[in-house]
Amino acid sequence: MLRLLVALITVILVGGTAPAGETKGDEAGYRFEKDISYLPEGKEATAYQLERCRLDVYCPDNKPGFATVVWFHGGGLTAGNRSIPVGLQEQGLAVVAANYRLYPQASCPAYLEDAAAAVAWTFRNIAKYGGKPDKIFVSGHSAGGYLTSMLGLDKRWLAACGVDADRIAGLVPLSGHAITHMTVREQRGIPKTQPLVDEFAPLYHVRAEAPPILLITGDRELEMLGRYEENAYLMRMLKVAGHKDVTLYELQGYGHGMVEPAIAPMLRWIHDKESGK
Repeated sequence: MLRLLVALITVILVGGTAPAGETKGDEAGYRFEKDISYLPEGKEATAYQLERCRLDVYCPDNKPGFATVVWFHGGGLTAGNRSIPVGLQEQGLAVVAANYRLYPQASCPAYLEDAAAAVAWTFRNIAKYGGKPDKIFVSGHSAGGYLTSMLGLDKRWLAACGVDADRIAGLVPLSGHAITHMTVREQRGIPKTQPLVDEFAPLYHVRAEAPPILLITGDRELEMLGRYEENAYLMRMLKVAGHKDVTLYELQGYGHGMVEPAIAPMLRWIHDKESGK
């Protein structure tokens, strides 16, 4: 198992994430468009969907051909708002940061449907900003990592939006559940400490032809509820199923809130995929 030592990585990273509207993207060379609805035109929507089903686009200006990261925030599927991770800013790529409906105002599978719609919007619109549709990566932290894995492995969510999940250039879930998410279990009265693998678990959908995957978690002794071990098993079962491009990094010394140190290996991996490695 590959374990990544990151004790010195923070000296070369810009820390944390910035809430929507407070990024560095307004500086010369990048554009930042906020509060865009990703709901299909003409689709009936509730007031809550109209509020939550929105995204921000941060991208290079006048430099076409860039890659894009669709980024989903964490918060246990019960909280959180879209943000542009600071470490992904001014890196020559676009970030599409999306909100999605949350429990208990909405229940499973609403957040999966929303995440799929946001990715589908990106496939259909990123070329207008100068991005390449064949260089779209999906990532997110915690609950956002769970959504990332589910969209890439269970093809039905994007298929419902007219997109083949195998078009995704790569998946980078950060500290995401590989078993059924704890909030999905909570809706059924199942405690957080009781694992479940069913149709709402990325593990349930392992398949050889899925997009390339980089799994990143915090230290197994510091992570939340065995998150490292879940991802280790997901990697193993993907390999058993015949998947040829899955990697797991464990960020030693970091707990569940490990977005900042995860950005550097994530960017290296994305750039490698862009160059065909």
